[in-house]
Amino acid sequence: MIIFVQSLLSGILVGGVYALIGIGLTIIFGVMRVINFAHGDLLMLGMYLTYFFFASMGIDPFLSIVLTAPVMFVLGAFLQKVFINRVLNALPQNQILLTIGLGLVMSNTVMLLFTSDYRILTTSYSSSALHVAGISISTPLLLSFAITVAITAFLYWFLLKTDTGQAIRATAQDRDAAQLMGIDVKRMSVLATGMGTALAATAGALISPTYYIFPQVGSSFTLKAFVVVVLGGMGSIVGATLGGVVVGATESLAAVYISSGLKELVVFVLFLLVLLFRPAGLLGKSRM
Repeated sequence: MIIFVQSLLSGILVGGVYALIGIGLTIIFGVMRVINFAHGDLLMLGMYLTYFFFASMGIDPFLSIVLTAPVMFVLGAFLQKVFINRVLNALPQNQILLTIGLGLVMSNTVMLLFTSDYRILTTSYSSSALHVAGISISTPLLLSFAITVAITAFLYWFLLKTDTGQAIRATAQDRDAAQLMGIDVKRMSVLATGMGTALAATAGALISPTYYIFPQVGSSFTLKAFVVVVLGGMGSIVGATLGGVVVGATESLAAVYISSGLKELVVFVLFLLVLLFRPAGLLGKSRM
C-alpha cells in the first residue's frame, strides 16, 4: 500500500509540471488554432536558460523563473509576429511544417552552441526528500508542484477576471466575433503565444533540477504535451490540468507495477483508449 501511495504521489507531483506544459500548448492552440510542434523545444530553451543563470550567476533554478519566463515571452511574441502569423490562414500541413522547422532550428542552434553533451543542474536539494508516514517525497518535485499550482491559479484568475484574459478567451471561442466586438485579435494572438512560450519555459526551469539537459530533450516533452492536451480536451485549460495529472500518475504507477521501460507505452495505450471512447477528451471541451 505504501508503495502504491508513494508512486501515485510522485506521479501527481510530476503530472503538475506536465499540466503546465499542456496549458501552454492549449493556450496557443485555443487562440490561434495552430498546433505548435516546437513547444518542447521552447521548453528546452527554458532549461538551457535556467542552466545558464545557475552556472554563471548562481541563481536558483526556481528563482530564475522570474528571468526565464519574461525572456521566453518575448521570444514567443517574436515568433508569432514574424513566422506564425503568416500561416494562420494557410493549410494545416503548412502550419505543422513551420512549427516543426522552428523546433529543428532551435534544437540544432543549441547543439552548435553548447554541443550535444548532457548537462546536469545540481543544487543543494536535488537529492533531498521529505519523509512522512513512511512515504518519501522528493523536495524538488514538491517545490515544482507548489510553484505550478500557484502559477495555474494565477492563470485561471487572469483569464477569468481581467479584461485582457476575457479578451483572450473570447478570441479562443470565436476569432471573427471577437474582432467584430472590437477586440484586437492580433494582439491577443501575440499575448497567447508569449504566454504559452513562457509557461513552457517555466516548466523547463521547474524540471531542470531533476532531468538531464540536452538539445533533443524537447521532442519527448512535445509528445507528452500533445497527449496531455488531447486527453483533457483540445483548448481546455482545466482539461490540460487534469490530463497532466493523469499522465504523470499513469507513468509512475506503470513504472512500478509493469516496467520502467514500458511506462510511456502504457500512457500511449491510455491515450488511444481515450481517443476511441471519448474523442473530444476527458472533459469533452474544445475551448478555454
